[in-house]
Amino acid sequence: MKTVVFDLDGTLADTSGDLIAAANACFRDMGEGDVLVHAEDAGTALRGGRAMLTLGMQKLGRANDAAMIDHYYPMLLEAYGRDIDTHTIMYPGAMEAVAALKAAGYRVAICTNKPEALAELLLTRLGVRDAFGAMLGADSLDVRKPDPEHLFETARRAGGDPAQCVLIGDSDTDRKTAKAAGVPCVLVTFGPSGEDMAALEPEALLDDFADLPEVIERLIGKAA
Repeated sequence: MKTVVFDLDGTLADTSGDLIAAANACFRDMGEGDVLVHAEDAGTALRGGRAMLTLGMQKLGRANDAAMIDHYYPMLLEAYGRDIDTHTIMYPGAMEAVAALKAAGYRVAICTNKPEALAELLLTRLGVRDAFGAMLGADSLDVRKPDPEHLFETARRAGGDPAQCVLIGDSDTDRKTAKAAGVPCVLVTFGPSGEDMAALEPEALLDDFADLPEVIERLIGKAA
């Protein structure tokens, strides 16, 4: 079976607001106030908790304070888990595209570098978890993206053929994963780093989820 595998943060959902809020809770605990600003730092937020803490420490002139980043990372995850869906929204048309792909016979799944428990919690809170045949997070396996096995196992657990999948993402990590796996990559342009996606030379760029079924058929053919 042919499988469409989605990244989560910045691809299916804009999670940047809640991620930045969790990071700023850490900086307030340090006595520094809110260090990250959504308008400037949303792209970094979608690269994960450590990336946000690292950016904040750079802004504070403490870029080499790895011990502080290690200390606050668990606190960030805890804060994020408490308020995981306060500001997060699915991108327009995302779930309609998922439904259309499933109706056409494709398997659909999620492969994310967000910790599995947090990804499960978020998708459940958003009411969309049951739409996906499989969901693997950063700690589901011994490897994670850009290791291609993370993508391959996601396709397998969805009931698909790893050799007949496509990865939908929003970052250089997703591009590297698809390239290592030898499968097509589609990068979305509507996230915070959308203007940078063309330079990564994916097999396709996606400006609107309404176009996704047609793009998928062009890249990997009809499901049946």
